[in-house]
Order: sequence, then C-alpha cells, then structure tokens
Amino acid sequence: MLTIGLTGGIGSGKSAVAKMLAELGGQVLDADKVAQSTYAPGASAYREVVAAFGEGIVAPDGTIDRTKLGPLVFADPAQLKKLTSIVWPRTMDRIRELTTEMRAKGEKLPIVVEAAILIEANWMALFDEIWLVTAPRDCVIARVERDRGMKPEQIEARIRAQLPDSERIRHAKVVIDNPGTLEELRAEVNRHWRDALRRDG
Repeated sequence: MLTIGLTGGIGSGKSAVAKMLAELGGQVLDADKVAQSTYAPGASAYREVVAAFGEGIVAPDGTIDRTKLGPLVFADPAQLKKLTSIVWPRTMDRIRELTTEMRAKGEKLPIVVEAAILIEANWMALFDEIWLVTAPRDCVIARVERDRGMKPEQIEARIRAQLPDSERIRHAKVVIDNPGTLEELRAEVNRHWRDALRRDG
C-alpha cells in the first residue's frame, strides 16, 4: 500500500496533478492544510508559535492570524526558520498519524500527500515514493502570471528562493514533466497511476 509524496515548484502544475490523482481514487492530503492545523487553538504547535511571535498574531477569536504572521516570517529568513522549526516536525507527525488512520480504516489505494516543501522539510521517510512535477521556466512564468497575477520578476524571485528541480529529481521515483495542456498532463498522470497500482499490487 503505497504512500506517495507529491512535490514540485511554483507553477509546475502540482495541484492539478493532485486533483487528477484524487479523481482516480487516491486519498490526497494537502500538507499546507495539515501544517495550518498544527497551530490551530489547542493543537500541538499553537502555544509555541504564539510564544515565538507574540500575542499580536492572535486574532480576536483566538486563532493565529496568518495575515499578521506572514509578513513577520517572510520578511526575515531567521524568523521563517524559527516558524518552520516549530511547525514542520509537528506537520510530519500529523501526516504520519493521518495516513496510519486511513490505513487502519481500510484504505487500500495509494495515499498522496501534496507538499511543496517535502524535501526541504526532510519528510522523505514518510513516503514509499516521491513524485515530482516539473515544467520549463517559460511555462511556469506564463502560468503564474496568468493564474496569480504576479509580475515576471516576482515569479523569478520565487523560483530562485525554492529548491531547484535538479535537487528534487535526486529524490524522485516518478517525474511528471508538464510543458503542455491539461489533457496531456492527464494522460501522463493516468499512466503513472496505473504503473503505481501495479507496483502496489
């Protein structure tokens, strides 16, 4: 019973692949949402995040206001490192708990965890296989400009700040190249899913 880590850079089409895998029957977890759940009120990282960044990040309803936390951490690499050192280990533990619960309930198909920072967070041990979605730089820039309204120089800065595909590929069992249409991507995803089910059998 495979657990697949799905990763890729900005604009690669990773989220589109995750959606297609869900349509094929895969149970898909979004690591970003799992991470956010770790610092919800009462969750494992809540008190530590508030202690690290101050009561000013707490909204009137007691939740952590991400619009206040975001500017603090993204403007300062040291602050971002402080946040990830709190949240990433707990996210890893929670992903492990969730996948174990799914298996205990009888889930037999591959479980897919979509995680942009899978390798940076050193979560490789959670997965039987890592799947990487890649796309040429010009495609990435055009997609992100179209879908998120970002300027090319902002996109270039994001690309430079993330782990390069040359590093990600070293950890990947499956590489899905996505330079074309959604139909072409779907055909590629279907093929890799069928292969995974054979390996899983």
